[in-house]
Amino acid sequence: VQGMLWSTSPAATEIESHVLDWLVDLLDLPSYWKTTEQGGGVLQMSASDSTHTALVVARHQATNRGVQPGSMVAYASTQTHSSIQKGATVAGYGHVRLVDVDEQQAMNVEALQSAIEEDKANGLSPVFVAAALGTTGTTGVDPIEAMGAICKEHDLWLHVDAAYAGNAMICPEFRHYQAGLELVDSYTFNPHKWLMVNFDCSVFYVADRGPLIDCLSILPPYLKNEASASGAVIDYRDWHVPLGRRFRALKLWWVIRSYGAEGLREMIRYHVALTQQLADRLYRDPRFEIVAPHPFALVCFRCTESDEATSRLIEAINKVGSVAWTGSELDGRPMIRVSIGQRSTEQKHVDALWDLIDEHA
Repeated sequence: VQGMLWSTSPAATEIESHVLDWLVDLLDLPSYWKTTEQGGGVLQMSASDSTHTALVVARHQATNRGVQPGSMVAYASTQTHSSIQKGATVAGYGHVRLVDVDEQQAMNVEALQSAIEEDKANGLSPVFVAAALGTTGTTGVDPIEAMGAICKEHDLWLHVDAAYAGNAMICPEFRHYQAGLELVDSYTFNPHKWLMVNFDCSVFYVADRGPLIDCLSILPPYLKNEASASGAVIDYRDWHVPLGRRFRALKLWWVIRSYGAEGLREMIRYHVALTQQLADRLYRDPRFEIVAPHPFALVCFRCTESDEATSRLIEAINKVGSVAWTGSELDGRPMIRVSIGQRSTEQKHVDALWDLIDEHA
């Protein structure tokens, strides 16, 4: 199936737009993000692609105002995914500012405001801000509403990277983390991370599709057709960098139709509960310390004995082969990340993990 144009596969286009409109309701996103309104969604390969697209559109708008790419600045926290820096580099931004975080691993909005004002005073042009709804390292949540107010004050594009934690918004009890979405220009999350969908399946929403299409629509003679000329259909080739595209929406449609909203919520709540159980064990054991909040299904900890003990534990568990976990760093010190998100993970697997931790610590 080739879904680059409505005319090449009407079913692929229609199913994609309908499924992504379903998700607007399921995740309680702003209703005007639907394709039936001024915004809309499109499936991309990864959140990195979605973020790159947002950076390109923001750059295009700034260029139209006479801003030179070399003076453009993109902002993200020190804990934000590396795709922000890579995307800004590929998009031609002259500068990327990594803003400090607070003790909750969320962006410090006062530091953001100061960085923007300082750059303006130095003759640079702030253009783009990335907020993380669940950072990669610790699932820290940036204050979207406060960041949105700053972006509105300075006329900046606000993008939300919710690649992992955005899936949890299907559960009402987590939605307070996404307060402020009415101030957002673009948003991405990956159903392939935590919604029973295999890679690749990344959702990219825009509050207004006009700037997106204006930036990316190029119509050579070999793509002209009656349906596109009518203005009555969506051509997803205009919604991202690639021309050709796969039928990613079918597997997402299938999962939603098979499990329903309650089935997906049940899985996410179960994973969060399992993570909390593991966290409770870590809290009670003086050999370990949890180093960051764990609002979803990822917990980060280290050994209290020493950094070397943490590194040894990572190596020992991975050598066993029954568990794959990742090490990272926080504040320059090693830590262990445990993510519980596989559909078939059960209590017995978490119990077995704890037994391994207890044995090798």
